[in-house]
Amino acid sequence: MITLGALNLDCDERLWVPQGEHSPGVEFRPLMFQPGEGSFVNLLRVRRHGIVSRHRHAGAVQAFTLRGRWHYLEYDWWAEEGSFAFEPPGDIHTLEVPADCPEMITLFITTGAYIYVDDDFKMLGIEDVFSKLAKTRAHYQAMNLDLSLVDALIR
Repeated sequence: MITLGALNLDCDERLWVPQGEHSPGVEFRPLMFQPGEGSFVNLLRVRRHGIVSRHRHAGAVQAFTLRGRWHYLEYDWWAEEGSFAFEPPGDIHTLEVPADCPEMITLFITTGAYIYVDDDFKMLGIEDVFSKLAKTRAHYQAMNLDLSLVDALIR
């Protein structure tokens, strides 16, 4: 199966799904859902600066930065346009986009769940392939998009 135009970063705005009410300026564009393996691929777009989230990964994550830059407060490296990052299972980090970056877009290949945590590392919520899929369906329906577009992303 193929997703045409997967890296068209300036695609139809309706394809970008709001991350949630607690994350203004943060959206994702789903590219693939694999419920059987608990994995998903999406573009994350951030159009604000500051901390996006602190989270732990239940599985490995690969990230390709396509536009802008970002980093994790816990590390001294920066993910800039064209860079690749690997995040091992169990890693906890805090994603931040700098003030001089008007837009960050990164392709994330995720296995397992994100476990959102507060400053004391208490769990705030979980996001996985099933919650991403449900959020995408609800958003596409609200945007009057054909829901077969969502079904085509399930592998």
